Amino acid sequence: MNRKSLDVLKEIYKPTKITWKNKALVLESTSGNFVVKEKREDIRKLYDYLNSRSFTYFPPLIDDTREDINVFSYVKESYAPKEQKALDLIKMIALLHQKTTYYKDVTSDEYKKIYDELKEQIVYIRYYYENLYQDFFEKIYPSPSEYFLLTNISKILASLNYSEGSLEKWYDIVKDKTKYRVCQIHNNLSLDHVRENCLISWEHARKDTPILDLIKFYKKSYFELNFEPLLNTYLKLNPLAKEEEDLLFLTLAIPPKVEFSYEEFESVKNIRKTLDYIYKTENLIRPYNTIKKEQ
Repeated sequence: MNRKSLDVLKEIYKPTKITWKNKALVLESTSGNFVVKEKREDIRKLYDYLNSRSFTYFPPLIDDTREDINVFSYVKESYAPKEQKALDLIKMIALLHQKTTYYKDVTSDEYKKIYDELKEQIVYIRYYYENLYQDFFEKIYPSPSEYFLLTNISKILASLNYSEGSLEKWYDIVKDKTKYRVCQIHNNLSLDHVRENCLISWEHARKDTPILDLIKFYKKSYFELNFEPLLNTYLKLNPLAKEEEDLLFLTLAIPPKVEFSYEEFESVKNIRKTLDYIYKTENLIRPYNTIKKEQ
């Protein structure tokens, strides 16, 4: 945001207070509060599309006539408990996906590309952990973090085995399909982006599979939220096809890569975080796998 643009805004809105919030500038004035952001995408075009699909949960765009900035009306933060904010978010995103869904024609290459990318990710993560295990196992006196990983490596590898086996089954289902569901996704979901009856920060929005929003939101917030009721709510409002659900779960089940630190305590914490992710994800997925087995 250049200085000239800021000076022009000061003349127009005559703010009594100016503050930075993340990458946005908040102008407080006697005529109202406004948010200024650098212009990256054509937000007006996106808003027009969302309006045409009867989805209106976004902050009002006041001025998009300038080359480098957009001005939005400031929407008050929601001070509801985080669980309520998460439920509001999941309901809005389910509605967004449901209102903007369509099916595009694809070739087998589209699904093969997804398969290859996930297969490569799984192989890489497996290679990383197996190498760590081999290095640590050969040590006479492993450190606490190394010993912690050694005693829990089976859990990590089991999660990788689940993802890899599920990926093969998923590809068998989709390899001959010629349709692919896409919709408008927010692509930047976070509790910080929930306001009173709207979502903010649409700069990364795009057309893609609805499960991407769920994956990104889960990975950002899995530790602080109970996702079981959130996922149940989403699926009631916007059910996923079997292949979409399978892809969601096998992707979530891929364990993150543990980062080791020079500080031993931090390394132990990082391993614990990875294990927490695996256990929480397993608890999220298990009921759906149980239903499939019973069927």
